[in-house]
Amino acid sequence: MPRFAANLSMMFTEHPFLDRFKAAATAGFTAVEFLFPYDHPAAEVGARLNDNGLTQALFNLPPGNWEAGEKGFAALPDRFDDLKRSIATALPYAKATGVERLHLMAGIADSQSPTAQAAYRQSVLWAAEQLAPEGIDVVIEPINPRDVPGYFLNDFGVAHRYVADLNRPNLKLQFDIYHCQIVHGDVTTRLRAMMPEIGHIQIASVPSRNEPSGEEVNYPFLFDELDRLGYDGFVGCEYRPAGDTVAGLGWFKPYAGHAS
Repeated sequence: MPRFAANLSMMFTEHPFLDRFKAAATAGFTAVEFLFPYDHPAAEVGARLNDNGLTQALFNLPPGNWEAGEKGFAALPDRFDDLKRSIATALPYAKATGVERLHLMAGIADSQSPTAQAAYRQSVLWAAEQLAPEGIDVVIEPINPRDVPGYFLNDFGVAHRYVADLNRPNLKLQFDIYHCQIVHGDVTTRLRAMMPEIGHIQIASVPSRNEPSGEEVNYPFLFDELDRLGYDGFVGCEYRPAGDTVAGLGWFKPYAGHAS
């Protein structure tokens, strides 16, 4: 049965961020993820996690100036020093939460540029080498160009090849089913082909990015498929509730208590 992690950047926003940990646990989740924890002290984030018996599934490395539209800098050749600093910033949070995977964002860059491609390879390799002694996986995620125009990593086949070609034990693919459906479709076949390289999965309905029920994707089938494929990682619920978070958790009730 999939191990679901509530995404606290999108879910339970009826509460201040630090109170969302308790709200998620009360709703039956035993794991959480979020985009970024850096507005709060690492010790406080770790305490909220531990006080509520939650496992930290994932968060992102610092992406640069998010409010100004930056989405990471791994593919930006003049931002390698920023990448190094981002690892240093994230590590205290990783230690406080015990997280075992961090998402390295690529940034806004031309995916066909040899310079950007070389910068990306260098950044991903460096991040993986730095985080390996900490027991942390680096995950890279293709993001659809409708939501983030110009994002460097926008193709699942390309992302899969980066993971295979760079060949680091702690480098994995972050497979967001929402993004895959928008970019390619054919989600089940891609899950089957890429499963050995997948380190994290995320879900949302398509096209609304609301609760994973209805619309284009048959999630009950895919949840069963993940079991058939032997996936034992987390499934991050990176969706925007259509209304009140708890009121929209009907889809989750059959799985509550099995999230970790």
